[in-house]
Amino acid sequence: MRKPLVAGNWKMNNPNESPKVLLENILHHSEQLEKMLMELNASSAIDIAVFPPAVYLREAQEILSGSDLHWGTQNVSAYDEGPYTGEISASMIKGFGCEYVLIGHSERRCLYEKLDLDQTVLDQIVAQKYEMATSQNLTPIICIGETEEDYEANKTEEVLARLLDVLIERKGVTALSQTVFAYEPVWAIGTGVSATPEWAQDVHSFMRERIAKHDKATAESIRIIYGGSVKSTNAAAIFSKPDVDGGLIGGASLNVEEFIHICFAASLKTSGH
Repeated sequence: MRKPLVAGNWKMNNPNESPKVLLENILHHSEQLEKMLMELNASSAIDIAVFPPAVYLREAQEILSGSDLHWGTQNVSAYDEGPYTGEISASMIKGFGCEYVLIGHSERRCLYEKLDLDQTVLDQIVAQKYEMATSQNLTPIICIGETEEDYEANKTEEVLARLLDVLIERKGVTALSQTVFAYEPVWAIGTGVSATPEWAQDVHSFMRERIAKHDKATAESIRIIYGGSVKSTNAAAIFSKPDVDGGLIGGASLNVEEFIHICFAASLKTSGH
């Protein structure tokens, strides 16, 4: 069974408490969750990762080092070094002890779209970043999903297939085994409207089948998580689906109790409860 992943994306938000306190609280509550599951003879068997703004990576490294929690960045440059003001390279990220990096989040794609870049160009940029991340043994979480316009035009599968094919062409299908995909329907991000568990399952299944056409073993091992208004009230239903391997959590990741409830929901997938 694939190990579920719950990834907390803080976006460009300052927590109500200090970043240090939030990280310490997440660590404490995750350890309590682990103890509780052990008492229930259940295995948490999940990965938990947090993605604070880059200016807080040092705090993440200091507080989470040596723990079972992982951390990463919300973006990475498509280049290793050079005159790219404001960018952060994969090698720099690695220096902060990061294991993961988000790539292609829809909120970043929107910034590029304002520059009138074609979607196929954006897919190539995602592919470049993917290549840079894996060159430093970072695990990319590649965000993939359709806009409301694409959804209403029944183009969901077309949008997903296009990026999957670009990535496979870039490094080959087996390289995807180092990758996590986050299906994030743009129409569900920050809107309070989540895809139904059935819709999430259908889309995740399509992605897995698309990869399986090239390599069944890679398709079976790759983790595909869901992102889009996941809350403690809907997490268990979404995560229960066979092809949903956890969640990319936005606003709820800034609330410790809410975030840990979502992590608990993910742990039910492997605990048999």
